[in-house]
Amino acid sequence: MKPWNKIVLVFSILVALIFSCQSKNKNSKNNNESKRPNIIFLLTDDQRWDALGAMGNTIISTPHLDSLAHHGFLFKNAYVTTSICCVSRASILSGQYESRHGINDFNTSFSKKAFLKTYPALLKNEGYTVGFIGKYGVGAPYNQPKDFFDYWACTNKHQPDYDNVTRKGNYIHYTDIVGNDINSFLNSINTKKPFCLSVSFKAPHVQDNDPRQFIPKKEYSDLYKTDSISLPETVKEKYWDAFPAFFKTNKNIGRIRWKKRFNSYSAFKKSVKNYYRLITGVDDVIGNLLSELKAKQIDKNTVIILLGDNGMFLGEHGLAGKWYGYEESIRVPLIIYDPRISQRGKVINKIALNIDIAPTILGLANMPIPDSIQGVNLMEYIKKDQGRPDFFYEHTFLHSPAIPNSEGVVSENFKYLNYIEHNYEELFDLKKDPNETTNLVNDPQYRDTLLLERKRYSALKEQVK
Repeated sequence: MKPWNKIVLVFSILVALIFSCQSKNKNSKNNNESKRPNIIFLLTDDQRWDALGAMGNTIISTPHLDSLAHHGFLFKNAYVTTSICCVSRASILSGQYESRHGINDFNTSFSKKAFLKTYPALLKNEGYTVGFIGKYGVGAPYNQPKDFFDYWACTNKHQPDYDNVTRKGNYIHYTDIVGNDINSFLNSINTKKPFCLSVSFKAPHVQDNDPRQFIPKKEYSDLYKTDSISLPETVKEKYWDAFPAFFKTNKNIGRIRWKKRFNSYSAFKKSVKNYYRLITGVDDVIGNLLSELKAKQIDKNTVIILLGDNGMFLGEHGLAGKWYGYEESIRVPLIIYDPRISQRGKVINKIALNIDIAPTILGLANMPIPDSIQGVNLMEYIKKDQGRPDFFYEHTFLHSPAIPNSEGVVSENFKYLNYIEHNYEELFDLKKDPNETTNLVNDPQYRDTLLLERKRYSALKEQVK
C-alpha cells in the first residue's frame, strides 16, 4: 500500500471512531433524558389536611385525588413551615424556611440570584421544559419571572378572580381557566423532552372582598346540599375566650373573617360546603389532566405531586383564615404519585414539610440538591427507618393586633408556640389533646417538657437561618 493510501486509511478510521463516540454520547444523553420523568406539581390554596377523601373525610368528593393517594404515597403528617401563601410558596420553590429566603410579605420577590436556585430554574438549566400556571403568589405581580419560563399562564393579580368572562362573553370559573391552560401546555410541548409543570389553583381560597367569600361553580350548587356537617368541638365560644387579651380582640384578622363566614350555624354550613365544592372542582380538573396524560401516552412517565400551600380554620378556636400554628392552619394534604414505582399505595406517617417539595422534585429528576436547600428528598426520606423529630414554625407577616407574630416547635407528640411580641407561650400534648384545647405551660406535670421544648426552640431558631 502506498504511503498516501495509508494516511487516508488511518484518517478514515479516526473519523469513524470520532463519529462512533459522538453517536454513543448522543444516544447515552437521549437515553438518560428519556429516563428522566415528567413532573407535575399541583398546589391548592388553603386546603387543609382533612379536606380530602383519602384523609378520612366521608363527605367531600375527591375521587381522582383519592386514586392518586391510593396508588401513590399519602403523607398523613404534612405541614407548612409558615402558614401564609406568599411565604409558603417561596419556601416551596426554594426549599428554604422563611428565615433563610427572607420573603415574609406580598411584595418581596426573589432576587435573580435566589430565583436561579429554585427548582424550576435548576430544572431548566438541566434541559427540562418548565411551565407555570395559575397563582404564582411570590412578590409583586409586576415583578414575576414569566420570561424565564417556557410556558407562563399566571394572573397579574395577587389573587385571581373566580368569576371571569371569555373573549366571546361567556362565563368561566377560574378553576376551569387553570384546567384549560393545563391542556394548552400539554398540547404545546415536545413530549419527548422531559417537562416540569407547576400548577397553582386559587381554590379553595376565598374571594376576600366578595360577600360570597367561597365561590364555587354554579354547577356544584346542589353538591353536598343534603349532607349534614357537624360543628367541630373548638368552635365553642369558650375556646375563643381562652385566648389572652392581646389575641382576643376584634382587630385580629382571624376574628374579623370569622364573623363573615362562621358566626352562625347556617353561615358555617354554607362556608364549609362551598369550600368543599371548590375542592371538588379542582379534583375534576385533575381527572381531566389524568385523562389527557393517558391520551398522550405520557402517563407512565409522569410523576404527580399535590400539596396545599397552607391550611384553613373553618371556625375552630373562633377563627377563620390561617397564620397561627394550630393544626387546622399548618397541616396540609400531600400526595406523591410515581407510576414508575411498583410498590405504591403506602401511607407515610413521618413529618413532611413544604420545604421538601423542591429537593424531592430535583431528586426525581436525578439532579444534585444544592446546599442552600433545607428540606429533604421525600422519596429517599420514606426509605429510612426514622424521620425528622420536629420542625420550626414561624410567622412574622404583620404584627399585633392584626396577626400576632408567632414561632414554635412542632413534633409528633407536642407543640410549643411562642407569641414573640408578647412572650406568651403555649404547650399542647397532641396525643392526649389533638384539638389543642388545653395550654399546659403552667401545668407542673409538664414542667420538664416545657423546658426541653424551650431549649429545642432556641436551637432550631438558629439552625433555620
